[in-house]
Amino acid sequence: MRPVQQSIKILYYANKSEEPFVEIVTVKQQNKRRPSVCSSADSESDDLLPVLIDHSQILNEHHLEQLMNHIPVRTQGYSWKLVYSTAQHGTSLTTLYRQMRELDRPVLMVIKDTDNQVFGAFSSDPFKVSSYCYGTGETFLYSFSPEFQIFRWSGENSYFVRGFLDSLQMGGGGGPFGLWLDSDLYRGSSYSCSTFCNRPLSLHHDFTVRDLEVWTFV
Repeated sequence: MRPVQQSIKILYYANKSEEPFVEIVTVKQQNKRRPSVCSSADSESDDLLPVLIDHSQILNEHHLEQLMNHIPVRTQGYSWKLVYSTAQHGTSLTTLYRQMRELDRPVLMVIKDTDNQVFGAFSSDPFKVSSYCYGTGETFLYSFSPEFQIFRWSGENSYFVRGFLDSLQMGGGGGPFGLWLDSDLYRGSSYSCSTFCNRPLSLHHDFTVRDLEVWTFV
């Protein structure tokens, strides 16, 4: 049953000495989140799934249910639009940057490796080449390998994201990166880092990318 919201509506005053006549108006509280493309009218839980404007090679309803509960509130209730996909755009970090050149909103990276493990990162800023680290404390790493876990900012440093022409780095602190990808978006690695205090996102520290997608919220 959906929660209800009550509001008090004063209809009139009988006279100056009497209490006003009051009516309790009950209004159904609207769910601000949009239904999933695969939702049914009878499924209450499906209402919480986002609309995917484009087809995903990786994400299923289980992934969406978990991720939807952890992305920042300001990105919830929006449809998800595919900005970059290795299946559509080829395997190139340069192309990934180019696809986000005009973007000014958060992005969600989703990776599926050759072990069929799904993991990735939410970035408060679109990925770009930069001479410095960028991003905010909204940035996090996550993994479904073997069960869903999310690794938020530890507060120890601000090495959220840094983009080079030959690699993309997330997390750090005097050692390996929480998530690292090469220029071909083919080889990657994931180690524990002080930025997110994460465990390795993949089954192995070094992994090979099968599919990679980056989504934004519109």
